[in-house]
Amino acid sequence: MAKRVWVAMSGGVDSSVAAALLKNAGYEVMGVTFLTTPQTSSGINFAQEVAQQLNIPHMVLDISKEFEKTVVNYFCQEYLSARTPNPCVICNQKIKFGLLLNHALSCGADFFATGHYAQVVYDYQSGCFLLKRGRDKRKDQSYFLFRLSQEQLSSILFPLGDMDKAEVRKKAKELNLKVFDKPGSKEICFIPHNDYKKFIKKRFPDLKQKGPILSPEGEFLGEHEGIFSLTIGQRKGLKIAKGTPLYVISLDKTTNTAIVGTKDKIFRSELIVKQLNWIGIRKLEKPMEVKVQIRSQHRESPARIIPLSEHRVKVEFFEPQLAVTPGQAAVFYQADTVIGGGEIE
Repeated sequence: MAKRVWVAMSGGVDSSVAAALLKNAGYEVMGVTFLTTPQTSSGINFAQEVAQQLNIPHMVLDISKEFEKTVVNYFCQEYLSARTPNPCVICNQKIKFGLLLNHALSCGADFFATGHYAQVVYDYQSGCFLLKRGRDKRKDQSYFLFRLSQEQLSSILFPLGDMDKAEVRKKAKELNLKVFDKPGSKEICFIPHNDYKKFIKKRFPDLKQKGPILSPEGEFLGEHEGIFSLTIGQRKGLKIAKGTPLYVISLDKTTNTAIVGTKDKIFRSELIVKQLNWIGIRKLEKPMEVKVQIRSQHRESPARIIPLSEHRVKVEFFEPQLAVTPGQAAVFYQADTVIGGGEIE
């Protein structure tokens, strides 16, 4: 009997090819598109057309209330706390591979699949599932998946993990999928026009916005339009008339103050990571040399991770890193395998 798999279909080329590959591999495929906000409804028609082309059933699930509570509220509160959120990490953990995966399994599916560029491999020696980078290193999305548990990984399929983007588009064209040349999305799915500042202002109209911009020595340099509109390492939009470029080096929610300085002030050699999740190991019992990625577009950098407690580690980089940002994820790798990760304090 064919294994049953639900495929999350956004209406884009990646998830469409993922569904096609699984059907061709003999799986009984169900396409599912989830409605999170009005902005995400545009992909439904594309997903339905592809499902019709592939001759697979398709359904739409409205999870907007759960998404609002779990992802959108987190996103706003992090910015209001002078931290930079990573909504995709939370969405993957709690919505895509939490709520939706569980719903799929409860409805009789054996697996849940997406078009992520990542790989899940079972390691017979350790008896654990490993999360690895996708073969296409430029599109790799393992950074956003580090919070997945062994239970989640055991039910996930990533059909595109061993493909690169060019191969995916070529396959879509070979299959005559209407979305073969559809541009990929680079925006946060629930933020209209990627303007998160406007999004937050609209939700919190009474929010105290303006505050002082100071030098490290306390010199008043100007005013910012809201501490939620700033992030560590930011240079553009500060509107400070100085001969030397200045960057945000710290934010103080309590005083609504931004501290700015020259570029050398935003390099850090160490950081603390909290709310840990381990995948490649059971737990960190002694210092370990790894490579650490601190942003989605950050090139991983060699470092030593040192256990401080069950839920916190210290990261010591071998070379100082630019713009270490509280709230972002720090993900630990050995070769292409995700060892674990957490949130930067």
